[in-house]
Amino acid sequence: MLQTLETGVKGEHWFSLIDKVYAQRTLRSAFKRVERNRGAAGVDRITVQQFGSRLEEELESLSRSLADGSYRPQEIRRKWILKPGSREKRPLGIPTVRDRVVQTALRMVLEPIFEREFAEQSYGFRPERGCLSALGRVEDLLEAGNTWVVDVDLRRFFDTIDHARLLTRIKEKVTDGRILALVESFLQQEVMDGLEAWMPEEGTPQGATISPLLANITLDPLDHLMAQAGFEMVRYAGAFVVLCRSRSEAQKALRRVEQWTAREGLSIHPEKSRVVDATKRGGFDFLGYHFERGYKWPRKESLKKLKDRVRALTRRANGHSLERITVALNRTLPGWYAYFKYSHPNTFPPLDCWIRMRLRSILRKRRGGRGRGRGSDHQRWTNVYFADRGLYSLKAASETVKQSSPR
Repeated sequence: MLQTLETGVKGEHWFSLIDKVYAQRTLRSAFKRVERNRGAAGVDRITVQQFGSRLEEELESLSRSLADGSYRPQEIRRKWILKPGSREKRPLGIPTVRDRVVQTALRMVLEPIFEREFAEQSYGFRPERGCLSALGRVEDLLEAGNTWVVDVDLRRFFDTIDHARLLTRIKEKVTDGRILALVESFLQQEVMDGLEAWMPEEGTPQGATISPLLANITLDPLDHLMAQAGFEMVRYAGAFVVLCRSRSEAQKALRRVEQWTAREGLSIHPEKSRVVDATKRGGFDFLGYHFERGYKWPRKESLKKLKDRVRALTRRANGHSLERITVALNRTLPGWYAYFKYSHPNTFPPLDCWIRMRLRSILRKRRGGRGRGRGSDHQRWTNVYFADRGLYSLKAASETVKQSSPR
């Protein structure tokens, strides 16, 4: 199949692919990916570990049902999670492990076909690309003078993808009827929301393994349209920015996006889409960072998410030892820093100070004191005291790395 991708396929259509999906070698590789990603159990309550304990039996059953056409996906379990910095909640779809394995195998077969022609502007859920490469491209464009920014967020993007349009785009390259039927079966999976079951007429669930690929297939025409019109766009799933050299160019780009999304049955979030001058106070947010006047730092919601996590670990009534609390913090802080290490250096000292204050407050309470750590607590439990006990320091980490662009 990979050789055919290099040499081309007759008529640019793929007629026979289902055998690649139900091959046990493919399904076994798909399970390894599902296992690495972990994730919760679906409606059948079977965990990844339980599925893996009888792996050969499960894979043989899946392979047989895919081959003879009897495979049917189970319902998706819906969970509602809070959006950072918003009162709104977004739905997260949790397929069963069994269905995640099949979706992963399907994605492994379809992705190379579409990946060859995906536009350069697309960074989300693609091989050897990701948030940091998208952020690096934004940085390059800003430094090149593209400081008028169209900041766009598609409203309920994953939930409003039109099934018919999506399937039509897939049919442009894939004509294997059983593959198309398999994709359609995932689009039409029933959703279990509490005790209520319903079938969506549009959209693809966030959390489903196949959804990122389907999202990229949906928005790829927009990527190419903007590129052909000469606009510098950087897209990650349903969030993207267009970086321009003037206000008029930015407004023109926004109109072009509005026209395309309206035709496709998608809508732009009115409160999160705007034209801004990145050289002025206010700036814009993208992929967790805030960009403003030549600098970048974590956006408010990113800081709040970290602080909420730290607060949960450092309540004054915490009965665990300081060593155990430090270990728990050290599971969170390095990962957060790894993503936000390109922020302005002034970002990190105040956070270190605030975290140590939380720890001093715990120690103060254990000595019979009240309130937060302050005053003589700084001499009793110095910064060195916490460093000697292995507390991860964001400032120390930043000083070992030259602050730069995430290229």
